[in-house]
Amino acid sequence: MKSTLLTLALAASSAVHAQTQTSYGQCGGNTYLGPTACPTGQYCSGANDYYQGCVPGTAPPTSTRPRPTATRAPASGKRVKFAGVNIAGFDFGCDTTGTCGASSAYPPGAKGAGQMDHFVLDDGLNAFRLPVSWQYLVDGVLGGPINANNLAIYDKLVQACIASGAAICEIDIHNYARWNGKVIGQDAGAPTNAQFAAFWASLAAKYANNDKVAFGVMNEPHDLNNTLWAVTVQAAVTAIRAAGATTNYVLIPGTNYASAGQFLDNGSGAALLPVHNPDGTFTNIIFDVHKYLDSDNSGTHPQCVTNNSAVFTTLGNWLRTHKRQAFLTETGGGPTDPTCLTNLCQQFETMNSYNDVYLGWIGWAAGNFDPSYVLSEVPTPNADGSWTDVPLVTKCVAGEFNGDSS
Repeated sequence: MKSTLLTLALAASSAVHAQTQTSYGQCGGNTYLGPTACPTGQYCSGANDYYQGCVPGTAPPTSTRPRPTATRAPASGKRVKFAGVNIAGFDFGCDTTGTCGASSAYPPGAKGAGQMDHFVLDDGLNAFRLPVSWQYLVDGVLGGPINANNLAIYDKLVQACIASGAAICEIDIHNYARWNGKVIGQDAGAPTNAQFAAFWASLAAKYANNDKVAFGVMNEPHDLNNTLWAVTVQAAVTAIRAAGATTNYVLIPGTNYASAGQFLDNGSGAALLPVHNPDGTFTNIIFDVHKYLDSDNSGTHPQCVTNNSAVFTTLGNWLRTHKRQAFLTETGGGPTDPTCLTNLCQQFETMNSYNDVYLGWIGWAAGNFDPSYVLSEVPTPNADGSWTDVPLVTKCVAGEFNGDSS
């Protein structure tokens, strides 16, 4: 999703939410919108989904949370393997130049964990994308080490994803192939490929022993040299594998904002096709694509004008020819708009018919978006502990995955 909307949606409040809460202050809850980070020596804890506070000590592993029983059956084998929703917040403040303020991140915290539990247990979804800026993870220091405090806060979301029962928890670096306006490995003064690879090596090493964690190399590259970009991507893939993440999915995107509709025409497919594992294979190297349904493919309008059937048929045939796979990690439309309820479901029907080459889809977006956001997939928590989804999630994102979209 183009980040102009992120800035508009949260410019007035993101700085507040990046602050550290006071001792024993509130740090979480389904409707809570304040600071989520606790002072040093404290962690965010609570007995229910509606209030958590900062208390002394070290947080127990998130995976120990008691799990309720799932109420939905898994998807049929005649459909894609994965479907879910983006859980946004750590990417807030980033724009399409890759300029991101580390202090602008808005951690989803307990809200994000509750949403993921709901999506898995009530909707039968099993995949989440967890966008985060490069600047946040290194606290704004290009070439510097990953910041332990910031990673610990982000890791709470990753661990909550894993604990939810999801099959895929994608770490997505949301920088548009840039750092503060400079294209990685291409512009003077830009991050070098070696710096990008070192960053990914450090991040991948933390999650190398968990195959549920997928690595999204970069969100929506654009306006760059495809040949040089493929070299950058290869450096990242090699570093991830060398860090011990030998079997995790690695998602690699093309230019033009990772557009599925332009992946072949703009040369992304040809450029990225040779990117390989250190042993020369292509196992679990997956093409990362995005596609919206509005008039300019920007994801900024609530109406949907196409079902993208031709796009996913053409790309699907190419993937079959080359024996490769792709994952649609951003898509969506107006949450109640009738044109989207029809067209998005039809898009997913096409993808289901190519389930051998499409791993699945992840809708944009929930997490810390306001429910009034034009593409909101934010569920509403109810007083009895249940959640209410927007119609687009019920009918299409979950419905087409579980076979009950009617």
